[in-house]
Amino acid sequence: MAAYPKLKLLINGTWRKGSGGASEPVLNPATEEPLGEVPHASTADLDEALAAAGHGFAVWRTTPPHERSRIICAVAALVRERLEEIATALTLENGKPIAEARKEVAGSADILEFAGEQAKRVFGDIVPGRVPGVRHLVQKEPVGITLSFTPWNFPINTFARKIGPALAAGCSVVAKAAEETPASASAMAKALDDAGLPAGVLNLVFGVPAEVSSHLMASPAVRKISFTGSVPVGKHLAGLAAQRMQRTTMELGGHSPVVVFDDVDVAKAADLLVAGKYRNAGQVCISPTRFYVQERIYEDFVGAFVERAQKIVVGDGMDPASQMGPLANDRRLDAMTGFVDDAASRGATIAAGGERIGNRGYFFAPTVIKDAPDDCRVMTEEPFGPLAPMTRFSGIDEVAGRANALEVGLAAYAVTRSLDRATRISDALDAGMVGINTVAVASPEAPFSGVKESGYGIEGGPDSLEPFLATKAVAQTSL
Repeated sequence: MAAYPKLKLLINGTWRKGSGGASEPVLNPATEEPLGEVPHASTADLDEALAAAGHGFAVWRTTPPHERSRIICAVAALVRERLEEIATALTLENGKPIAEARKEVAGSADILEFAGEQAKRVFGDIVPGRVPGVRHLVQKEPVGITLSFTPWNFPINTFARKIGPALAAGCSVVAKAAEETPASASAMAKALDDAGLPAGVLNLVFGVPAEVSSHLMASPAVRKISFTGSVPVGKHLAGLAAQRMQRTTMELGGHSPVVVFDDVDVAKAADLLVAGKYRNAGQVCISPTRFYVQERIYEDFVGAFVERAQKIVVGDGMDPASQMGPLANDRRLDAMTGFVDDAASRGATIAAGGERIGNRGYFFAPTVIKDAPDDCRVMTEEPFGPLAPMTRFSGIDEVAGRANALEVGLAAYAVTRSLDRATRISDALDAGMVGINTVAVASPEAPFSGVKESGYGIEGGPDSLEPFLATKAVAQTSL
C-alpha cells in the first residue's frame, strides 16, 4: 500500500511548509490514528498566494484556449494514471471504501476533461448595429482571480468541479481545501503542476477555515468565490462577498426527499435506494434522506430496505470487503446519536442500526427509522450520515407538499413505473436536480445546482464556465 504523502502548501509553483509553523494532524477515521500533519498558511503565505495568482492570471488569461485545453486534458490523463495512488490516499483520510474512492478519482478526471474541452468553446457574438458602419462585439473574458473552498466528503470530485471550469475560462485560483482530506486535493494540484500549468495559476492552501476565507476574501483582487459546504457558512461567505461585489457560486446543503410509489418492484426499488443512501456513509449532499413511501407498499418496502441495510458490511475502507466505511470524524457520531434519540423520543421505531459500531474508528451502523414524524429532527435537518427515515403518504399532491416543505432544494428522487407519475412528481418537486428511477443525477455533462437555500450558480455541464467569465460589449465603427 502506498504511503500517505507529506503535505505542503503550493504557492507560486513551489511546494513548501507554512511560514508560521502551525499545523494540525490528519486522522484516519477508520483507526483514529494520525496519518500526517497538514501545514497551515500564515497571513503572509496567503498574501503571497494572492500575489502569485495575480501574476499567474496575467499569463493564463492570454494563453490560447486550445493550449489551456491541452494542459487541462493532460491533467485528466495524469489523474487516470495515478488513480490507485490517489484513491488510496482518499480512502485513508476520508474513510470511504476503496471502490468508491476509485470511482470518485475516475469521475474527477472526466470532469476535468469535459472542462478542458469546453475551454475551446467560449464564443462571443457580433451584433448588427442600428446604423450603417456600426457593429457590436460581445466578448467573453476570464473574470480574474478566483477562490475555491472545497469540502471533505468528496475532496477530489468537488476540487475538479471548481478548478476545471475556472482554469478552462482563463482564471487563476487560490484553493482552500478541507484540512481533513488534504492529500486528495494535493494530488490533484500536483497533477496540474506536473502537466505544465504556469506557476501561480493554481495555489493550494490550508488553515483555520474562517481565518483563511476572511483574509482572502478581503482582497480587492479576488473577483469570484466558489464554495461547497453548509447553508450557514455559505450565507456568511455570501455576505462577505457582497461587501466587494465578488461573484459567488454556492453549492450548499440539501435534504433530499425520495418518493416511492406503490407501482414499483419493491425489491428493485430497495436495491437502488439502499445503495444510494449508504454511499460514503450517507455523507453526500445529494444523498437520499427523507423517504416517503406510498401506503399500500409501506410495510413491504421498509422490510426490504431493513433487510438490505442490515447486510451491509461496515469496516475499514481499505478492506475490499467493506461496503460502507466510517464517518469522517467523531463529531458526526454525536450528531447521528442525537438524530436517532430525537426520533425515538417522538414515537419513531429504530428498525435497524441506530448506534455506533465498536469503540475504535468512527463507525455508525446503517440505520432505518420507521414511522418518522415530519417534525422530528432527522426529517427537518440534513443528517449527513447513514440514517434513512421512513414515513407514509397517500397521494401525489400531498407528498409533493411535504417533500417541498423545507427551505432547501438540492436533489430529489422518485421511483415509479408510471410515466404520468414520473412527469407529475418531477414537475412538482422543488429541487435543482431530480432523479427518476435513478440516484445518479451528477454527471460532467449535466448541471449541478440547487434552489432555495441549497444555493445558486452552476457546476458541471456546458454552462459551467459561465460563472468564471465576464461579458464585454464593444461598439465599433469607423471615423
